[in-house]
Amino acid sequence: MQDIMLVGLEGIKKTILHGGTGDIPKFITGAKVTFHFRTQLCDDERTVIDDSKVVGTPMEIVIGNMFKLDIWETLLSSMRIGEVAEFWCDIIHTGVYPLVAKSMRRIAEGKDPVDWHIHTCGMANMFAYHSLGYDDLDELMKEPKPLYFVLELIRVQQPSEYNRETWAMSDEERLKVVPVLHGQGNKLYKQGHYQEATQKYKEAIICIKNVQTKCLLRMEEYYEAIEHTSDIINQHPGDFKAYYLRGKAHAEVWNEAEARQDFSRVLDLDPGMKKAVKRELAVLNMRMEEKNQEDRNKYKGMF
Repeated sequence: MQDIMLVGLEGIKKTILHGGTGDIPKFITGAKVTFHFRTQLCDDERTVIDDSKVVGTPMEIVIGNMFKLDIWETLLSSMRIGEVAEFWCDIIHTGVYPLVAKSMRRIAEGKDPVDWHIHTCGMANMFAYHSLGYDDLDELMKEPKPLYFVLELIRVQQPSEYNRETWAMSDEERLKVVPVLHGQGNKLYKQGHYQEATQKYKEAIICIKNVQTKCLLRMEEYYEAIEHTSDIINQHPGDFKAYYLRGKAHAEVWNEAEARQDFSRVLDLDPGMKKAVKRELAVLNMRMEEKNQEDRNKYKGMF
């Protein structure tokens, strides 16, 4: 069965290779989607760049707040369970793919998805080209191209059908889960499972600190915000939102190096935050220049 259609966005064409079953699932925020993918160049050979079936593990993303190649959410939301479809995507949708592919490859290789050594040159050239460690991805970074994504939808689980990581929840969801985690901790404590109980209590505290951090920033309690976000990062090192908030707090108290490092980590974990990070760096540069000028004037007066 083949059918070529537009998904409703400019620069996307869909071809159904194998029809799925049932109605299109509900792809609401928080839904967990499991699927296989194959990425190919638009050349005569249809050169394969990445293939999850070769790796042997399907891809999992959570709709709304976890994945940095958001175009995949759009593509998947047009599919039925068991469907296999090929999507041609123009450059406007594929520019971030090399960064995402680098992280996925490193995870498949059992490595840390964040390759810190590429940032030792400082933040001045954060947005300049650098090697990703894979020749084919470097080529795509230098010359972005349209790509084919062949997706096979395996299952869609609604938020209530699986245990979500608390760092991926909204503030409202975190507040709701706190008493649940506390109750689970109490039960484990009574059963003598003290280590597991402690972990549940810690997770409840982290949920509260996640919500509190935004309040602390608004109240200009920056050092407390740094402490809270550091606790969150220690528990969930993949929480790019915590790095972003800690970077903002560091910037407010003139911790320039720490702020730049946190914003750098945000981009490693979620390249989709590029605009927000660029805006924060512009504010940081302006604030540091103002402070440096004040210091020069102060020392000039002293001597």
